[in-house]
Amino acid sequence: MKTIFRAALCFILACSPAAVKGQLSKVYDVVLSGGRVIDPETKLDGIRNIGIVGNRIAAISVEPLRGKEIIDVTGLVVAPGFIDLHVHGRSNKEQEYQLHDGITTALELEWGIEHLKEWYASRTSKALINYGASVCWPFERFRSMDKYKNGVEHLRQVTLKGESKLETLFNVIGPSYADTPTSEENSITLSNIRKSLEDGGIGIGVPIGYLPKTNPEETFRVYQLAGELNALIFSHVREPGLISIHEAIANAAVTGAPLHLVHINSMSLGKIRVALELIQAANKKGIDVSTELYPYTAASTLIQSAVFNEGWQEKLGMTYGDLQWVATGERLTKETFDKYRVSGGAAIMHMMKPEWINTGVSAPGVMIASDGMPFSALAHPRTAGTFCRVLGKYVREDKVIDLPTAIEKMTLLPAKRLEGISPPMHRKGRIQVGADADITIFNASTVIDKATFEKGLEFSQGIEFVMVNGVFVLRKGKTVNEVFPGQPVFGKFKK
Repeated sequence: MKTIFRAALCFILACSPAAVKGQLSKVYDVVLSGGRVIDPETKLDGIRNIGIVGNRIAAISVEPLRGKEIIDVTGLVVAPGFIDLHVHGRSNKEQEYQLHDGITTALELEWGIEHLKEWYASRTSKALINYGASVCWPFERFRSMDKYKNGVEHLRQVTLKGESKLETLFNVIGPSYADTPTSEENSITLSNIRKSLEDGGIGIGVPIGYLPKTNPEETFRVYQLAGELNALIFSHVREPGLISIHEAIANAAVTGAPLHLVHINSMSLGKIRVALELIQAANKKGIDVSTELYPYTAASTLIQSAVFNEGWQEKLGMTYGDLQWVATGERLTKETFDKYRVSGGAAIMHMMKPEWINTGVSAPGVMIASDGMPFSALAHPRTAGTFCRVLGKYVREDKVIDLPTAIEKMTLLPAKRLEGISPPMHRKGRIQVGADADITIFNASTVIDKATFEKGLEFSQGIEFVMVNGVFVLRKGKTVNEVFPGQPVFGKFKK
């Protein structure tokens, strides 16, 4: 309530006669003129002019504003830049698809990233949009075991070269998944997590679904640490289904760790309504749990991962023919599955029903996040189209939710979720005086995703302008060349 009151007060003061006079005499760096401005926190939804100075919003006015550059955005929606809590692409190739989807901040929080200090340094002054990551628990676990020290150094060298990739991480640390750490190694893992939080990590990534045989005590200790530090945990649960969701919520309840459950659609499948009820019930009891989903009926992951260990068909309710090989687009058979399981690579998993997605999209408090995969010619379309799909299909076409609600799920809700672990996020996800000038401007009548499972990635349609920290990275639907305004997003423990 205090935040809303402050925002409302700022808005009232900005509209006072003295403030209006000052706005009319001031010359702003950029003025966005005549757009439909939607701010999900103050509930502003009206035609306004926005003045930007440097990297911040400096004025919001019904009166005309003077600017060194004036952009006429009449007929377009002016929204806070979209915030994606769940991406896996680590390069500008993925970021360009993301900015065409309206994203201004893309964070790898499910898995996190290895060698965080080096990774953040490798992206300095090179990023199209804002970037950040959580601490990667599976890597810190791997790093605790002396026998893997050569693999740790290999990953460090890869990161220093700016070539860090999720698949490389998977392949290098995979052998450690079968190990049961000693008590000493568990203690070292927790110390490693603390150190990586001090390197800037935004909470702790606990993708236990890829290490499903991990001893429950081991993960409980990670939750204990998170509770002690009030560090947000981002978890892919142990197995799809309610039992694993119960496990994660129980760990959060008894340790006090704040918890974010990733892609609730693919974790709960046909039980999504019950899963959402569990989260709501936990919140009512004072347990801090949140969740997200992506708006597609197919998942995607690496075929060599533990997700496809023996018994996967029964657990996921799938057959070989429900798998699509990303590299070629082909549907798999037992023979091709066995072949690709050895060679490794990404597969698309057609495993969900449209009504499950409708349930998640419409549920209060559920955020939108892409789980966008690293680039490849036929990568899962969520890599390029998640946010525009929500705006085009679920808002305009199917009317599952209204536009302000959709924008809130893409901006304010993720920003507020991160404020406790990353305080600068209180300046994002909002169109308010003093907020960061991360702004997405789109045509509500045409916005839609264009990437498909059959034809691969394609830039989304209808995103006209994207501004990151006061700098345009997208103008009239085209990428602006040679500008890299993306800034790091760090956690509160950074030293």
